[in-house]
Amino acid sequence: MRTVGIEEELLVVDTDSGRPLAVAERVLGAAQEGDVDSGPAPQAPNGAEDGDLGAELQRQQVETGTPPRERLTDLDADLRRWRGAAITAARRVGARIIASGTSPMPVRPEPMRKPRYEQMMERFGLTSAELLTCGCHVHVSVASDDEAVAVLDRIRVWLPALLALSANSPFWQGEDSRYASFRSQAWSRWPSAGPPERLGSAQAYRDRIRAMVESGVLLDEGMVYFDARLSASYPTVEIRVADVCLDARHAVLIAGLCRALVDTAAAEWEAGRPPPAVPASMLRLATWRAGRDGVDGQLLDPGSHRPRKAREVVDALLEHVGPALEANGDIDLVRERVEHLLAEGNGARRQRTVLAKTSRLVDVVADLARVTAGHEQ
Repeated sequence: MRTVGIEEELLVVDTDSGRPLAVAERVLGAAQEGDVDSGPAPQAPNGAEDGDLGAELQRQQVETGTPPRERLTDLDADLRRWRGAAITAARRVGARIIASGTSPMPVRPEPMRKPRYEQMMERFGLTSAELLTCGCHVHVSVASDDEAVAVLDRIRVWLPALLALSANSPFWQGEDSRYASFRSQAWSRWPSAGPPERLGSAQAYRDRIRAMVESGVLLDEGMVYFDARLSASYPTVEIRVADVCLDARHAVLIAGLCRALVDTAAAEWEAGRPPPAVPASMLRLATWRAGRDGVDGQLLDPGSHRPRKAREVVDALLEHVGPALEANGDIDLVRERVEHLLAEGNGARRQRTVLAKTSRLVDVVADLARVTAGHEQ
């Protein structure tokens, strides 16, 4: 069975005002100085590390990472444990942690003081200086680079549906963006961001990455910001399209769907089935629609590229990966959580619901903090 792990980017905010705080170094220092572990970890396979809490581009955010897991229930426990670790460390410096793709409150991002980030600020100007977004990156193990590229070629048409399910960033600089995921709009300003093209082989993928770096536009391979890519650090496919999910249950749902997509694509490749011949231009439209509507409107059908109700596209995704979910023992958990998400809404719907009730963005942030900590109601 393939292993799966999650990296989550989280915002550090002021306890009273709800505005992001540039105190990531202090949060990480508090984590190192004290025992912030929120409970025992499940046993990781093959001696894998226990996970981590680290820095990101801006000083108003931190990143957690789980170890690779085979069982989604173990992944769920890890995700909550590392969220708890970040929350405990933030509390020690008078701050809160929220899982939101963007800050509901106005913010002026402050970059971490690292040479690479300073280079990014110099080269990309406002694109990097204004960027404070939080995503969810899912790593799924693969047997080889050839299998990984075959997977990328086949899952790309389903990535917008994952964005729609995870959408959790309706506000930008204190205003309603009219998008369920404005993070996806902000992120698209990077020159390498967006859906990957079909490349056909590991060699073609490596040639494309090398050409992109040699163009002089990108600093390095780490700035290849495709919605899904080969990890530069692990033997995994890294699926990066999702917003960070407000509800930890939804993050694990996204991970389960990602693994099933990888399993399904690998089986299609082994059977000699060609990948869908969909141009990147159509996938960009599908991604825009997913970021605009989330699960509360329409998505583009992965086959016809025509608008369909979001529920219908999600059902098509579940049908597509159903055999893989069954084989992994994930079908009941995934179906239950999909129904919960569609009934109760994703993070974007919840944020707007709170604002409609209270008319105060600070209350939206307070609710985000509660749900991030596992207090779902």
